[in-house]
Amino acid sequence: MTARIIDEWLGTCAGCEMTLLDIGDAILDILPKVEFVHSPVIMDHKYYGQLGEGTKIELPEADVGLLSGCVRTEENKEIAQEMRAKCKVLIANGACASWGGIPSLANLSTRDDLLNAVYKGMRSTIQSAPPSEKIPALLDRVYAVDELVKVDVYLPGCPTEPGVMVQALTSLLENKPFVMEEKAVCEDCPLKREKKAVALGTVLKRTLELPAPDTERCLLEQGYFCIGPATRTGCHGGGWGGPKIPRCIAAGMPCEGCFGPIRAGASQMVDMMGALSTIGVDVKAMLDRPASFSRFVGAKARLRPR
Repeated sequence: MTARIIDEWLGTCAGCEMTLLDIGDAILDILPKVEFVHSPVIMDHKYYGQLGEGTKIELPEADVGLLSGCVRTEENKEIAQEMRAKCKVLIANGACASWGGIPSLANLSTRDDLLNAVYKGMRSTIQSAPPSEKIPALLDRVYAVDELVKVDVYLPGCPTEPGVMVQALTSLLENKPFVMEEKAVCEDCPLKREKKAVALGTVLKRTLELPAPDTERCLLEQGYFCIGPATRTGCHGGGWGGPKIPRCIAAGMPCEGCFGPIRAGASQMVDMMGALSTIGVDVKAMLDRPASFSRFVGAKARLRPR
């Protein structure tokens, strides 16, 4: 018996949908066990019936729902509620669905400020009232999916990691629990830590500032902003048969924090401020602190209008 799957996106860039394509050969073991009954990326299945005869959004019943993207509009909210009603297991697929993601940086401004900036304040735009016909209304802020409906499984990342998705889907298909480790990126990072403290009062450098960092030594110790101490590990996807090196670190870049808090209820901002204060970093001198610490987790009231 095959499992019926809905794959749907809300406020998102479609990067998490591409994770399905990035799975590679492992998808050959999954496909015979599943049937996609709704997925805007790969099939034509419309919300209001194939001929537009419906009067409300309707999705087919399914065993598993993969839902990516934040909830920003009334339509996003309605789709999330319909998926919850029709899916036995609902998966928040990626950082946007889990914590608001990059779009939740908008929570630093009010809805009215955003609309005024776009439709009245842009030099390249003829001033007008915000559109109101045939366009879903904006909610008051960006929401994570679980602020509106119950979520059963969370797949972090921006985008999600193919190996993690394989593990989750395989576990669900075999009726086994899916659990991710509650430990920090630093615990899987191979870079050497030579000393704990940087120069007192140090202001952290941006990722691409010169000179380039030593790629064999802890980036945070070198004064680069790396949020690995406050971020859940797992972006290596289980290693794929090789070393478990966090993907940004493997590319010579600091961790950006897209896998979210180390455990449920934790705050990346609080954990990271503690980590920075212990090595002498002047946190108050950092530019745009709220957005830097909560870049991917701005829903759930973590980011608010200034």
